[in-house]
Amino acid sequence: MKKIYLIFLGILILACGPQENVIKIGLVAPLTGDVKTFGESTKNGFLLAIEEANARGGINGKQIKTFIQDDKNDPTEATNAGSKLINQDGVKLIIGSVSSKCSIPLSQVCQDASAVMISPTSTNPKVTIRDDGSRKDFIFRACFIDPFQGMVAAKFALENLKAKTTAILYDVGNDYVKGLAEFYRDNFMKGGGQVLVYESYQKDDTDFSALLTKVKQANPDILYIPDYYNKVGLIAKQARQVGIKSILMGGDGWDSPEMLKIAGDAIVGGYFTNHYSPDDPRPEVQEWVKKYLAKYGSMPDALATLAYDATCLLLEAIKIANSDNPVKVKEALQGIKDFKSVSGNISLDEFGNPIKSAVILKYTKTGQEYVATVTP
Repeated sequence: MKKIYLIFLGILILACGPQENVIKIGLVAPLTGDVKTFGESTKNGFLLAIEEANARGGINGKQIKTFIQDDKNDPTEATNAGSKLINQDGVKLIIGSVSSKCSIPLSQVCQDASAVMISPTSTNPKVTIRDDGSRKDFIFRACFIDPFQGMVAAKFALENLKAKTTAILYDVGNDYVKGLAEFYRDNFMKGGGQVLVYESYQKDDTDFSALLTKVKQANPDILYIPDYYNKVGLIAKQARQVGIKSILMGGDGWDSPEMLKIAGDAIVGGYFTNHYSPDDPRPEVQEWVKKYLAKYGSMPDALATLAYDATCLLLEAIKIANSDNPVKVKEALQGIKDFKSVSGNISLDEFGNPIKSAVILKYTKTGQEYVATVTP
């Protein structure tokens, strides 16, 4: 009887496979596609946080094993990546994605599977809440949200740049771009400014001459383009070519070393809202810049920084919960207050969004220049 029991136990172990004494954490990011520099930076920040944690002995005595998926900045790819991590790899703790158009569908996959997800950089409110306003309680983020970002941009344009008029161009099919355009527009008008042009384009458009003709005729103080660097670079060049003199402004999607390569002098003098500046003198920032430079040989952008912060936030929740069970981890996350991170101390509100500051940066001929910090 004992021999039969042992044989049965052996078969059961083989069927179930080896039990790994590790914590599984996944990453979903655009490692290829139109915004691949976002994904590269995100991956760097994510891996550096994991490497540091494993070097310290792991979390709660367990080493961390990573699983990385490329969403190509495509919503369908993002949902497929999330499904693979959860259903094939057994991952229930996920960092990602980068863009809101990918993180919104990915968040539903994670929510339905009771898997914890922290987006480092997706700023659209729909990432953590449903259309009816209810909370997706397994979903969090490490960045501020677009209502705040739009308000900061409008306030800076009105008060610091003394703008009275603006034009806005946006991608109608991108939730991040469309939402940020609306929040900026509403706050600019609320502050007494006039919106002279409010026009949309499609994702694959490359010729913006018709829209820019309208902008030139209106002659606004500000041309606000809340898109990603690859599209903004094209629009900026074409805007200057047709003689538009307006100050260019945008959001955190502008943050890429590729921006100056694409736009050249057309983007110089343009302002954008962002999550952090490497010029911030806080010790946390300067230590981060030092170790990132040592590891990767380049200055960490906001994408790398927020991926590092999001991963550290997740690791802290696992430590607090003393478990990698997603239910316990999400409960620990929801209770986190004043967590010290590179991009600023994080206290998560009832919707899983951090209450934190924003910075205004300006493009120069050689890169980015810190201008101001705006607190909530």
